Amino acid sequence: MSDVYAARRTRLRERCNAAGSQSAVISHPANVRYLAGAAPHGSVLLLGKREDLLVCPGPPDDRPTEARPDESLRQHLLEGPGGDPAVAAADLAAAQDADVLAVEEHHLTVARHRALGSVAPQLRLTDIGAAVEQLRVVKDEEEISCLRIGAEIADQALGELLESILVGRTERHLALELERRLVDHGADGRAFPTSVATGPNSGRRGHRPTDRRVEEGDFLSVCLGATYRGYRCEIGRTFVIGTSPADWQIELYDLVFAAQRAGRESLVPGAVYRDVDRAARQVLGSAGHSEGLQPLTGHGVGLEIDEEPQLAPSAMGKLDACVPVTVEPGVHLPGRGGVRIDDTLVVRPEADGGPELLTITTKELLAL
Repeated sequence: MSDVYAARRTRLRERCNAAGSQSAVISHPANVRYLAGAAPHGSVLLLGKREDLLVCPGPPDDRPTEARPDESLRQHLLEGPGGDPAVAAADLAAAQDADVLAVEEHHLTVARHRALGSVAPQLRLTDIGAAVEQLRVVKDEEEISCLRIGAEIADQALGELLESILVGRTERHLALELERRLVDHGADGRAFPTSVATGPNSGRRGHRPTDRRVEEGDFLSVCLGATYRGYRCEIGRTFVIGTSPADWQIELYDLVFAAQRAGRESLVPGAVYRDVDRAARQVLGSAGHSEGLQPLTGHGVGLEIDEEPQLAPSAMGKLDACVPVTVEPGVHLPGRGGVRIDDTLVVRPEADGGPELLTITTKELLAL
């Protein structure tokens, strides 16, 4: 893997050089991990003029970690407690005769940015912007393999829950059980706070579980994700509890399913982000659900659960092959509940079979 991380740093260095900077300090933890193999707490990566360094606030602790830093990357440990690795990295960049230093302004506080400038006043600070995030959009097959395993773990946890008795249990209890099952099956942990929504809460994006108990006839919508070796996936499903679905529940479910299928079928290399969103949104809008829809149809996943690209009405850009995204349309009817269906897929060309579905739990409307 050392070659992989070195190649990533080389691509970033080429971008920095093209923008006129010989060095960069990367401080966003997900970006540090992408370029260095691991991101020990508080560490930053110096992309140096002569040498790259992983600058850490102190020696590694004995807490278990799912990743190790690139062995070819030398670590620089701060000598005393309380130091700022980013400030130390700026000083190290100056010692390597850099005169321009790119930083991630979107991740630095104003105070920290000022501290970088004061420790090495001869350095001119520039903004690297989202250069690393842009490199992270297209995944290699090793990254996709981690996402695939994470999806399998999430599918297992959800499948086991569906085999248990649900009536009378609270949203909060079910969410905690799902998160425990993720870890039992080998996940690093949850990818994001698990959402379990019942009855009038169902179908809400990002619903925080409450003490409401599952009742007969409820819609139950669940959204969860596993983290595996740092990579995060997402799955969401909606079910009916106890009895055969009512006519309005079948109608609403079929509508959201059709919208989700339209979005999935739009995932081809070269597709415009907003066109994928439009494909799903038009299905819902044509049925009278234009108002109150979610702000986006999907988003990228990887070392963070909400990465680029954003599949939204105003999003600019086109999909590439090997980009993992979610497709997650939903409709919520106030006071009644709703439906959300959410999959993680990888964009693949038609010659390779089209989009690869990572989350495979059935999307049939089950009565549990």
